[in-house]
Amino acid sequence: MADPAPFLAVTDLRERTLSAAELAKALPRAELDVDAAVAAVRPVVEDVAARGAAAVLDASERFDGIRPEQLRVPAAEIQKALDELDPEIRAALEESIARVRAVDSAQRRPDETVEVVPGGSVTQRWIPVRRVGLYVPGGRAVLPSSVVMNVVPAQVAGVGQIVLASPPQKEFGGLPHPTILAACALLGVTEVIAAGGAQAISLLAHGADDLGDGVGLDPVDLVTGPGNVYVVAAKRLVRGTVGIDAEAGPTEIAILADADADPAFLAADLISQAEHDPMAASILVTDAPELVGAVEAELARQVPVALHAERIEQALRGEQSGAVLVRDLDQGLEVVDAYGAEHLEIQTADAAAVAAQVTNAGAIFVGPHAPVSLGDYAAGSNHVLPTGGSSRFGGGLGVQTFLRGIHVVDYDRDALATARHAATTLATAEGLPAHGTAIDIRFAD
Repeated sequence: MADPAPFLAVTDLRERTLSAAELAKALPRAELDVDAAVAAVRPVVEDVAARGAAAVLDASERFDGIRPEQLRVPAAEIQKALDELDPEIRAALEESIARVRAVDSAQRRPDETVEVVPGGSVTQRWIPVRRVGLYVPGGRAVLPSSVVMNVVPAQVAGVGQIVLASPPQKEFGGLPHPTILAACALLGVTEVIAAGGAQAISLLAHGADDLGDGVGLDPVDLVTGPGNVYVVAAKRLVRGTVGIDAEAGPTEIAILADADADPAFLAADLISQAEHDPMAASILVTDAPELVGAVEAELARQVPVALHAERIEQALRGEQSGAVLVRDLDQGLEVVDAYGAEHLEIQTADAAAVAAQVTNAGAIFVGPHAPVSLGDYAAGSNHVLPTGGSSRFGGGLGVQTFLRGIHVVDYDRDALATARHAATTLATAEGLPAHGTAIDIRFAD
């Protein structure tokens, strides 16, 4: 009987010298056709913008199989969910909240004033976004942790108005999942909307006159939170009307490991991300060919007994996952920087020193006892992170996501005089003499 096919396709880069661009193309990557999804959800987004709550309810009936009695979740239902929450889950959520809040509290930025010249200063003020809409999905998994990861940094930033949307669930009478509602109650979020998908994103962006309870919903200024490709497409369509955090794709894990890494740990960590979605990406990068075989043996042992074995196997065998063989850890670092993983684990000798050399990653997990799952729930870090290589130019959700920098320029007459020549000279050079006149006129006798 033939041996079963390996879970991870192998890309061998040991004898290849590639540019950064060539390397990025040579690596496994999930394909996310956002353009096709945009075409599919555009009518939904535009319908909600035009008809408000009625369009959301129609879309919920079509896509979620339930038409909620009203879109705004009553306060009593939010409190009931908390009252009925399993005490162990409540304690775990409270621990997660405390750890994330501890990390986020250090990110709040003070105003910074620079005296450029005597009497002339520029202050950078950090102002929180006024009103934000946070999206928490409710598809294959219930994600109260995403409530924590969205709400806590917004609160620490000082956001005054928070609206949270999560899909209505048939088994709960058109309400979002009770664990989601309980997490909202723990965090003091009182404005919760039973809406999911593209219709929720459009509702947050455009608002509505009446949600079915006689009270409207004001549009938000910023929408954040993870979701499927249709949520991503809707965020693309409303961008400009509101701000968005990112266009997130399928989840990813990359692991840079050497010969001494524990194959059971590696397999378990690859599986943990594959569990999310058939399109999830799990990448092992190593300079030890024998480690790939050992990890394959562990996958063969661990995958069949996993709760979501079929989904996991699809993800691991998909074109977005695989093992990458490199000459040494220097080439391994080139590979992981070219890939720019959402989650990057470093399981090598002197892992902290290796991790310090990484420049592109959403979050880096150092050593054998910092698995990605820790970051998903209880490390104190945020799990809403850049995907698809976008860590090259963007970071994860955090306090800074909800802050805007505003320059305050304060110059007196003497300070303006010190800048007069440079400013008017540049105005003339740019063919904008009125700019210079606006300065010169202040010195007219």
